[in-house]
Amino acid sequence: MSREESPASEHRAYAPRAVSCAVLTVSDSRTPESDTSGQLIEQQLLAAGHKVTERQVVPDEPDAVRAFLVGAIEHPEVDAAIVTGGSGVAPRDTTPEVVEPLLEKTLPGFGELFRMLSFQEVGPAALLSRAFAGTAGRTVVFVLPGSRAAVRLAMDRLIVPELAHIVGQLRR
Repeated sequence: MSREESPASEHRAYAPRAVSCAVLTVSDSRTPESDTSGQLIEQQLLAAGHKVTERQVVPDEPDAVRAFLVGAIEHPEVDAAIVTGGSGVAPRDTTPEVVEPLLEKTLPGFGELFRMLSFQEVGPAALLSRAFAGTAGRTVVFVLPGSRAAVRLAMDRLIVPELAHIVGQLRR
């Protein structure tokens, strides 16, 4: 069986050409102008042919994070929400606690692979990452660390290569 006829290529047949995404940066110190992580996410999505329907920066406040995500999940045109920031272990890092209850299914492989790849770059500090992903209805949600290097790693190695495939599966 050729690679083009493999079961993996059959799964990918459901993948849309373009995915609509909402991007959220959670930070007490960044502004839309200084948000290099959110900018990188947007640039990578656009370069891959996807759309960014909304991009915001909100403070590390649970209500602000929840409001953005609920809006993204309920929006009929948003296929994916990518959140950067607020996912560490500092006292104000509460993004995982806000996002997890909104999910119906988790994608544990995302966090596991992200930490494995991160370990290769930063060593044992990778264990501080609480990056994860899951789905809410027909929306896939990714939670990433706030650092630009972590965002680049997640986007290059995990999200951009699989985003359309995941969304295609959610649309089936």
